[in-house]
Amino acid sequence: MRQLQLSLLLAAAGAAVILLRPFGEVASYGGVAGIVAGAVLSAPYAPRADEPGRGWWTMLAAGAAITLVGAALSLLVETLGGLLAVLGCVLVAIGVALGFPLRD
Repeated sequence: MRQLQLSLLLAAAGAAVILLRPFGEVASYGGVAGIVAGAVLSAPYAPRADEPGRGWWTMLAAGAAITLVGAALSLLVETLGGLLAVLGCVLVAIGVALGFPLRD
């Protein structure tokens, strides 16, 4: 359970770095890497398709994918890429909030 908590915190920290941009544009790409790493590391803990509660990881994975596309697109079209990145970060934050286990 501890690994799930750490991976979700990694994804949340990446989303915060992108949304708040405290360290500039280069650090935002590190935030994208944190989101993707958090989603990949939390994948083994995602509920199976037939189990209830699957939505948190689906939201996390979709947010990671949208953020990744948004970051790449922002190199060409800054406004559209930024909007997609923000949308992806919001989905990541919701997925982290729903999936974060409070107990070990």
